[in-house]
Amino acid sequence: MKLINVTNSHSRLVMQQLESTDAEMVKVYTAGDITVVYTVAPTHYEILLVNEKRAIMKNEVRDIKNYFFKKMPTGTFDPEHFTIIEEPNLVELSIPIL
Repeated sequence: MKLINVTNSHSRLVMQQLESTDAEMVKVYTAGDITVVYTVAPTHYEILLVNEKRAIMKNEVRDIKNYFFKKMPTGTFDPEHFTIIEEPNLVELSIPIL
């Protein structure tokens, strides 16, 4: 699965997130039909997956989670400790910063 950074195409979403949440950085990616919003806040990382056409599969969640876990600075999070909210077309992972 290849993630493509499309943050520049979602400037309104990024600005809204930065203005109305505690987010310090917001990036938007696409992986086929899945839109991924990656957020860094002072106390947590957040990965939001949305697919308006079909349910998100477990292997897609796993692959995207692993992609971002590799990008997060080592020692800033525990890869075994995160909260996940799953709906058919939406998955949210919240990873506390140590």
